[in-house]
Amino acid sequence: MSNETEPPKVVVKMPFDERLEQPGENQAPVQGLLDSLRSIQDDIGQICELASEEKNFVSAFFASFSDLMKPLTNTLPVSRKAFAKENGNIVHAHIDPVGHLIILYADGEVELKDLTEEANRDLMISVLEDVMPKFKQLTTAYRQRIENRIKFLSLVTRELQKIAKFFSAATAPST
Repeated sequence: MSNETEPPKVVVKMPFDERLEQPGENQAPVQGLLDSLRSIQDDIGQICELASEEKNFVSAFFASFSDLMKPLTNTLPVSRKAFAKENGNIVHAHIDPVGHLIILYADGEVELKDLTEEANRDLMISVLEDVMPKFKQLTTAYRQRIENRIKFLSLVTRELQKIAKFFSAATAPST
């Protein structure tokens, strides 16, 4: 190859900055920068720990929520007020036992959000604040239904036992 096809090499001399070699003068800004970077490193470490802990809590919460909710209902309604205004025109929303949020919009669009995903954590908190009082009402109503059945069964069983005792005495062979 000839030298004609190679671009010419240009050497540019950079002016020397004397401030870089003078100790002490530039130390304060550099030290402040290093301190900030160390603080950022500490924050990042704590963020990683907290994110891991949050993930464990979310997983444990929805496992328990699922165990408690499955015998009671398939879904719980979520009020529109639980959503930020930028989420569009929501008609209905429901949460299922494992943390899926089903959203129906006025235009007929249906959206499914997994509240266990990290990107949906703020929405999860807002939804849970709305849903937990409803879940409490659901458990109270379920308890009351069981109590009413027990009352009914208790009364009927006592009467049936009396009748059975009387019938047993009446039909017992004479000796």
